[in-house]
Amino acid sequence: MTEQSKTTNAAPRRFVFVLVEGFTLLSFAGAVDALRIANRATGRRLYDWTIMGEGGQTATSSAGPSFKLDGDLGELRRDDTVIICSGVDVQTHCSQKLLNWLRREARRGVQVAGLCTAAHVIAKAGLLNDKRATIHWENHDSFSEAFDEVELTKRIFVIDGNIMTAAGGTSSIDLMLKLIADDHGEDVANIVADQQIYTSIRTDRDTQRLSVPTRIGVRHPKLSDVIQKMEANIEEPISPSILASDVGMSTRQLERLFRRYLNRSPKRYYMELRLQKARNLLMQTDMSVINVALACGFSSPSHFSKCYRSHYDTTPYRERGSHAGKSEV
Repeated sequence: MTEQSKTTNAAPRRFVFVLVEGFTLLSFAGAVDALRIANRATGRRLYDWTIMGEGGQTATSSAGPSFKLDGDLGELRRDDTVIICSGVDVQTHCSQKLLNWLRREARRGVQVAGLCTAAHVIAKAGLLNDKRATIHWENHDSFSEAFDEVELTKRIFVIDGNIMTAAGGTSSIDLMLKLIADDHGEDVANIVADQQIYTSIRTDRDTQRLSVPTRIGVRHPKLSDVIQKMEANIEEPISPSILASDVGMSTRQLERLFRRYLNRSPKRYYMELRLQKARNLLMQTDMSVINVALACGFSSPSHFSKCYRSHYDTTPYRERGSHAGKSEV
C-alpha cells in the first residue's frame, strides 16, 4: 500500500480523551496537538476528538488550568479510541464510576490507552492483567506493589493488543506519532514531528529515564554497574562487599570510588535509594508503614522510622498523614 493510498477515502478516526482530575497537561496537550497537526498538514480531517470526564463539566490539570468538557462518560462508538489522561494522586481520583465505565466500553471493543499515570486506572479496571504496560517512572514502585499481575516495563510506551500505555511527559507524542504512522504512513508522522519541532522520534524500545551515567553526571562503567544493581535490589539489599566483588573491586576501592564521584559512601547512597522508594510508596499507595519498610529492605519498623526521620526530618507516619491532608484539599 502506498503512502498516498493510506490517507484517502477513510472516515476520520475518533479519539475520546478522558480527563481525570489532576491530569498532566503536557501529556494531554502533546497528544491532541499531534492530531491537530496531522489534519492541518494533510489538508484533510484524518482525526476527530472529543473530551470527556466524570460529571461532564470541567477537569483541572495538575498545572492549574481547567478545561471545559464536551460531556460526561457516555456510550462510545466501537471504533473509538479512548485515551485516559491522569497525573498526580491518581489513586484518589480513580473513581468506581470511571472504572465501571471503562470496563464496559472495553468489553464493547473500544481501544484503550493511558497517558502518564493512567496505567493505574486501566490496571484497576482489570484490563492490564497478564499484559505489558508502562507508567511514569516516579510511580513505578507503587504500581509494581499494587499490580503484580501486570508485566511493568520502563519503556516510553507499550502497545499490547487493544491496550496502550505511555509513560507521560512527551512520550504521548511518541505514541501518537506511532499511531499516525500506522494509520497514514511514516511520511505523515514525520511531517507532524517536524511541525512540533520534535527532532528525535522514540519507539517502544526506548526507555524513560536517562542512563545512570547521565543522571549522576559521571561516566565510570563500574560505578554505573553498581548503582544499577542497587536500583534493582531495593527489597533485598546487597552488601557492599558483594557489590564490589561483582565489578572486580575490593570493598575499599568501591568506597573510594563513591567518595570521589558522589561524595558519600556506597552504604549511604544505597540507603538514600531505599528511602526514596519508601517515600514514593508512602505517598502513592495505602500500604501499611510496616509493609513499606519491608518492601524497601528494612526488617525493623523502628530502624526504618529512625532512618527516615534522619533523612527527611519527619517520620513515615507523619509523611503519610501530611500527604493525605493535601490530597483531600
